[in-house]
Amino acid sequence: MNKLKGVLLTQGMHGMISQVEGLAKALDIDFTHHTVEPNNFWKMVPPKFTPISQSVYKKIHLNDFDIIISCGRKSVIPSIHQKSISKKKVFNIHIQDPKVNYNHFDFIVAPEHDSIKGKNVINTKGAIHYLTNEEIIRNKDYLNSFIKKDQRKICSLILGGPTKYYEYSLKNMENIFCILNDLLKKKDFQLVVIPSMRTPKNLIDYAKEYFGKNHTIVDNVDKKAYLSALSISQNIVVTCDSSSMISEASLTGKPIYVANISPRKNDKRFKKFRNLFRELNIIRNLGEEEKNWNYQKLDETNRVARIIKQKINI
Repeated sequence: MNKLKGVLLTQGMHGMISQVEGLAKALDIDFTHHTVEPNNFWKMVPPKFTPISQSVYKKIHLNDFDIIISCGRKSVIPSIHQKSISKKKVFNIHIQDPKVNYNHFDFIVAPEHDSIKGKNVINTKGAIHYLTNEEIIRNKDYLNSFIKKDQRKICSLILGGPTKYYEYSLKNMENIFCILNDLLKKKDFQLVVIPSMRTPKNLIDYAKEYFGKNHTIVDNVDKKAYLSALSISQNIVVTCDSSSMISEASLTGKPIYVANISPRKNDKRFKKFRNLFRELNIIRNLGEEEKNWNYQKLDETNRVARIIKQKINI
């Protein structure tokens, strides 16, 4: 039996790509990824006020497809429109709250902290993503040539970057580094710092200066280094700005500390997410006095895929 064909629509941001590709792989479909871009004026208009028309977004050249998986505000109208003009039965799945009538989609996949409900809504604990246990294990040895050769266990710091909610000022980062350094000394850890696409270059340089040559700072965005760090770490620290990376780390079942930054504006959605993960015994705040703890590995991507497969019979 031939695999179903999928079209993935996003704005091209890493977090969105991770979610749509993760679901597509879990559904075991062949897929192509397309970056959507609204035309001029429509870039500023919310989807609920936007007509379902080709005129509002730049043309996407698509071949035959059976499933659309979209993520993000700008992909809402293209997903609905491409489904409406298809000459055959097409299922469309949107990840996150589309902020339009939910009946435009066959499935909506949204985290519990978004607080949306509906007969076609599948709620998740945190964000779905494209990481798998298999590839984490497969890349275990990748950092061998980077890390210092000694008997210390590994603690990884996964860095996000500045957002409208969280400022990556020198003062904020110095506070995180100071608390983290206490943890490293108490547990005799070697630190491995992993940057993301949003991490400012000056912060990577500051980490090198602060922690010195006795620890390992990865200079560039490197997925294999990220996977290897998740595999070899005893403890994982993730900055509070990235619900996606906290969700990805929870696939390991390892203790996760959240490095908090005082928000610049109301971050109630992020707090709700972190409160849920704390209730699930997944996270603690960096600086809390805690022995190692355990929890059931969280694999929401495959759980969601199983639900969708059952409902569309694939």
